[in-house]
Amino acid sequence: MAGKDYYEVLGVGKDASQADIKKAYRKLSKQYHPDINKAPGAEEKFKEITEAYEVLGDEQKRANYDQYGSADGPQGFGGGAGGAGGFGGFGDAGGFGGGGFEDIFSQFFGGGGGGARRNPNAPQPGRDLQYQMTLKFEEAIFGKKTKIKYNREAQCHTCHGSGAKPGTTPETCHNCGGSGYVMSETNTPLGRMRSQQVCPVCQGTGKEIKEKCPTCGGSGHEEERHEVEVNIPAGVDDGQQMRLQNQGEAGQNGGPYGDLFIIFSVQPSKVFQRNGADIYLDKDISFTQAALGDEIKVQTVHGDVSLKIPAGTQTGSTFRLKGKGAPRLRGNGNGDQRVTVKIVTPKNLNKAQRTALKAYAEASGEQVGSGKGNFFDKMKDAFDN
Repeated sequence: MAGKDYYEVLGVGKDASQADIKKAYRKLSKQYHPDINKAPGAEEKFKEITEAYEVLGDEQKRANYDQYGSADGPQGFGGGAGGAGGFGGFGDAGGFGGGGFEDIFSQFFGGGGGGARRNPNAPQPGRDLQYQMTLKFEEAIFGKKTKIKYNREAQCHTCHGSGAKPGTTPETCHNCGGSGYVMSETNTPLGRMRSQQVCPVCQGTGKEIKEKCPTCGGSGHEEERHEVEVNIPAGVDDGQQMRLQNQGEAGQNGGPYGDLFIIFSVQPSKVFQRNGADIYLDKDISFTQAALGDEIKVQTVHGDVSLKIPAGTQTGSTFRLKGKGAPRLRGNGNGDQRVTVKIVTPKNLNKAQRTALKAYAEASGEQVGSGKGNFFDKMKDAFDN
């Protein structure tokens, strides 16, 4: 990532805390992860973000970078020489091969600096996958069992991941001797430099397949429509996720399958609102119920229950129904349901209701409807009488 500012890549200031850097990295990596974002350039952007975090997320590397422009300090690849862009051939190094800054040193100096070299034949876990699942409000409350299907790269059923035709086995690459890398020399303004490149024969695998598997063509993988049963726990909420181990894509060299992350999207309810394990409900009551008190039926996700309304209840009052909320994911029972009552003012009154309310007003010493109504009100009163 020659010439690019790691702080700018993550969108943080140079005084950002480690928590801010980690938060920025999580947000950007999720946005540009190649499993989620298929737009052109997303994968390259993801690599830049990861590289920047490898430096800024490490206190020592960050201190070296701030002082010398390199994570490796004054003796590193960028110290005092204008950064990595000052060295020829860096742009063709294959994005560092995913090995971090130890491998960067090795690419320039042929491993003489003690950089670690990844064994291409070591088992490698497969890629993780994501699955978006939409749940109804009640399904999220009570959970359910369901089966889902999705496409994934699985181990080839013919060669069992070796990539070789049945009856044959891969051989050690004759060009790199099984290391997956070859050394090359390049003339630079600083002299003749040795660099490490991915072997062009085996493409970094360290193996040659003379007779490829007819099913997978030598890749060791094949696409399959995979089905798995999911036991959704009661109480999941919108945006939460669960991990299913070994349900992602197949690994390399006998490595394990990756994981599947299921992200839940919960549809809103037409009746309830939810905040964590607590559920909220608005309930209309009449003026007489509020004034005189009453016992009413209230809807909950667990069924109708009775709620006592005390005399003199004011509009906006909230009552708690203990244990009538959503289950808590980590046990400890259910949350509560909170019912907020709203007093409804009638829009149309019959004669008896008007008479009763006027008598109530007089008994309260209130002056209501004292002849100041409009023409239509007066006409209505005349016809009522």
